[in-house]
Amino acid sequence: MPKLLPTTLVGSYAQPDWLIDREKLAKRFPPRVRAKELWRIPAEYLAQAQDDATLLAIRAQEEAGLDIITDGEMRRESYSNRFATALEGVDIDNPGTALDRSGHPNPVPRVTGKVRRKHAVEVEDVKFLRANTDRMIKMTVPGPFTMSQQAQNDFYKDPAEMALDYASAVNEEIRDLFAAGADIVQVDEPYMQARPRRRASTGSRRSTARLRGSPARQRCISASATRRSSTSGHRAILSCPSSPTRR
Repeated sequence: MPKLLPTTLVGSYAQPDWLIDREKLAKRFPPRVRAKELWRIPAEYLAQAQDDATLLAIRAQEEAGLDIITDGEMRRESYSNRFATALEGVDIDNPGTALDRSGHPNPVPRVTGKVRRKHAVEVEDVKFLRANTDRMIKMTVPGPFTMSQQAQNDFYKDPAEMALDYASAVNEEIRDLFAAGADIVQVDEPYMQARPRRRASTGSRRSTARLRGSPARQRCISASATRRSSTSGHRAILSCPSSPTRR
C-alpha cells in the first residue's frame, strides 16, 4: 500500500570533503558557469570518485529510511550549472554577468544563439541510480525560468522566447529521464519565488505550458499544481507513477 507521506531529499546531499573543496565553495556564490577547480580529484579519476560519492549518498538515504532516493547531485558544482552549461547556444568560455538572488553580480553563461539541448545530460546519472537501489528514484533538473535568469542574454530580442527555448530543452530532458527509469522528476525554480514581477513579464506561464508537451507531465501533474508549489517555495515536482515509461 502506498505511503500517505513518502519521504525524500528536497535538495542536494552534502558532498564529502574528499570530493569537493568545501572551503572554496563556501567563499563564493553558487557557480552558474563551470567551476572545475572545486573538485579535489584529478580529472582522470573524477567520474569514478563521483560514482563512489553517489553510492554513499544512496546508502545513507536508504539507512535513514527515505522512501524516494536521489543521487544527491554529487556530480554537480551547483544545482543548475551542469545542465545549463551543456546546452547549445551558450558561451561558457566567455561568460557574462547577472545578478544573483542576493543582488550580487555573478559570472553566468552568455546566450549567443538559440538555446537547444544537444544531448541528454542526466540520463547516465539516473541509470546509475536505478541500478543501485530498489526504491523509487527521483532526479532533479533546473527550471527554464531560473536558467533564463542565470544567463546573460546577448541573442534574444524577447526574454520570453529565451525562456521558452529553455523550457523545450528541459522538456526533452524530462522525457529521457523517465524513459531511463526515473519515477519522479523535480524541477527547481527558485527564481520564480525571488522574481515574481519578472516571472510575469517573461511569460513563465507560457514556458510552463511548454513543459506540458512531455507525455509524463500530461499524465502526472497539472499546471496549477506547479504554480502553487513554485510560488510558495522553489521546488516543483513532476511525479509519474502511472507512466508507461517507468521501469
